[in-house]
Amino acid sequence: MSFLHLLAKKSKRRNVKLLRHLQDVASIAMKIARNGGLDERIAYIGAILHDIGKASTQFQKTLDVNFRRPPGMVFRHEIASLFFLSLVDEQDRPAVIEMVVAHHKSIFKDIGEMGLLDLNDRLRDCFEVHAVGFDIWMPNALEILHHLGLKVNPITKEVARKSFEAAVSYCEVKRIGYSKWKGLLMAADHLASDMESEVGDILPKLFITPDLNFYNQQSIWYPLSFIPGNDPRKHTLLKAGTGTGKTYFLLKRCTGRIFYILPFQASINAMYERIKKDLMDTDAEIHLLHAASLLQGNGESLKEKVLQRHIGASIKILTPYQLASLVYATKGYEALITDLAGCDVILDEIHTYSEDAQALVLKIVEILYSLNCRIHIGTATMPTALYNHLLQIMGGKEQVYDVSLPDNVLDTFDRHIIHKAEKIEDLGPTIRDAIKDGLKILIVVNTVERAQKLYRWLNKENLNVDKMLIHSRFKRSSRRALERLLQNDFNRKEKPCWVVATQVVEVSLDISFDLMITDVAPIDALIQRFGRINRIRNAHTIGKYKDIYVLPPPKNNRDARPYKLEVLRRTYDLLPEGELLQERKLQELIDKVYPEIEAPNIDLNAAFVAGKWRIRELYHAPKSALLDKLDIDTVPCIIESDVKLYELADNAIRLDMEIPVSYKILSFKNFPQLKIGNHPFVIPDGAYDVDEGLIAASLKLESVQ
Repeated sequence: MSFLHLLAKKSKRRNVKLLRHLQDVASIAMKIARNGGLDERIAYIGAILHDIGKASTQFQKTLDVNFRRPPGMVFRHEIASLFFLSLVDEQDRPAVIEMVVAHHKSIFKDIGEMGLLDLNDRLRDCFEVHAVGFDIWMPNALEILHHLGLKVNPITKEVARKSFEAAVSYCEVKRIGYSKWKGLLMAADHLASDMESEVGDILPKLFITPDLNFYNQQSIWYPLSFIPGNDPRKHTLLKAGTGTGKTYFLLKRCTGRIFYILPFQASINAMYERIKKDLMDTDAEIHLLHAASLLQGNGESLKEKVLQRHIGASIKILTPYQLASLVYATKGYEALITDLAGCDVILDEIHTYSEDAQALVLKIVEILYSLNCRIHIGTATMPTALYNHLLQIMGGKEQVYDVSLPDNVLDTFDRHIIHKAEKIEDLGPTIRDAIKDGLKILIVVNTVERAQKLYRWLNKENLNVDKMLIHSRFKRSSRRALERLLQNDFNRKEKPCWVVATQVVEVSLDISFDLMITDVAPIDALIQRFGRINRIRNAHTIGKYKDIYVLPPPKNNRDARPYKLEVLRRTYDLLPEGELLQERKLQELIDKVYPEIEAPNIDLNAAFVAGKWRIRELYHAPKSALLDKLDIDTVPCIIESDVKLYELADNAIRLDMEIPVSYKILSFKNFPQLKIGNHPFVIPDGAYDVDEGLIAASLKLESVQ
């Protein structure tokens, strides 16, 4: 078989020629090496060798559409690729081994026991298993490598065995740490595999430093715009309220590529749209990275969608969960490090997370510091204890530009009169009067079920104005449409409306309503919610106050979820009653609610502790370990009537149909699960309503066929 006919892999759309795949990976690998200060020549050699084992007749047979894997058959193409190490100069072999040997599997304790050291331990002769027919397929492999510019010579089976054994010996004594070469190859391989024939088009788009001059503009309404951003200190801790210009200030502090981290999906969607509009006249590549990649897909090409989750973007907007692999060293963490190292990382409102998530973020900050990232943290409501802890992690005030606003400026941001109400039903007259006065009303509650219940109650009031319910359990396409409608129609038009929402509106949604009714939440989250009321600053709004009604905490811990009851009680008791909430006193309230850091210590399970890695190079932890240690249990589901379309659709359309939901809601119900796409669970049509989203109480297994 000529090397021109050898195939690399089975694509969803077609088989890809091995030669073309190696060329594509090599092109990207060299670009990554150039950006990261690694040797481009070695990057090229490792890239053309990483999949050369796919020339094996054993592998080529598996690509036949009629192939059925015999019981017990074992073949790892990366192990067969090691047989060609003799073609590499001896001093370059360590880096090449690292690029080849573990680009799919951890070398040891792989979850499927298919890593190099796993197989070498459990197979009688791992080399012989992978060298079947070597004399037959080796010439084809050499022909490919020669075509790609590598100096070649015939390799005997004995020489191949020595190369294999040398790789095993090298891997058996790996040091503690992570492999830059493995990260480089994984990043290049993943991007090349997804881009297929368009690699040449995207190479010029990788590693572009964004032009951020747009964010240097000044405005009398945004006091942070007058504070210079060019302080020589590397990191930033910014404490300023909503509406002060935090986003612009954090961005103007950046000097390289940017990872912008926000707490919620709604936050990252809104920020993506905002920055993309701001920088539309520049060459910056701005990508959105979500747990379900390709989320922001409408109107974008395949090329743009694929790039969202790959290396080299000018600006990447994401939640901290997309960095969680750093903490637990799960598969792909080295590729993420390759993308992150040396970049600017903005963490916006990181204190708004749950305790477990906050512990994750603190650990991420430690790792970012070790990776020579420039870290910029912005907050409106951070407890002093947490602030000081972050300051210490980032090297103290000698390395951190510590920015805040004076009291006289904070006084110009006083804008809310706080009232306490026993229950929302008592506020019916207040709501009706506000509608008559043409006001926009925002009602924020702490759970989806409560939001749906209040939405039904308000519907019965027949208020006859525009209305909306928005929370996390809508189809992704519907959720995106609701966010845009909320910002572009409800927010901008001067007409009465009411919106019921959950925490999804707390951070980075640029909306300004006139009246709020809200469940009590922890003081930091509550202040974020307040920032959606009377947000616009101009000559007509400064010094004008809007009303906010806060509902009391529940009676028991169960109803307080997702928050702690004692935190809700402390917050509620500290709030003023019928008085102005003073911006200059917010820090005092926050510190009384949070006198100390409450985030749990996750060092027992983390891969990075006390400034050092505790995992060996070329190893990674199974994904299940991450899910066990962190409550990232959101899974996708689709309704039964969408199944046929989901089976036929591409990734972008599939994502539009998916509904993210906590696995706890689906557990013990044994709903069917598809084997394609993101493997969504299938729920009955009756459990989903166009206006209300997924209704957990309606989930019944017997209605799914």
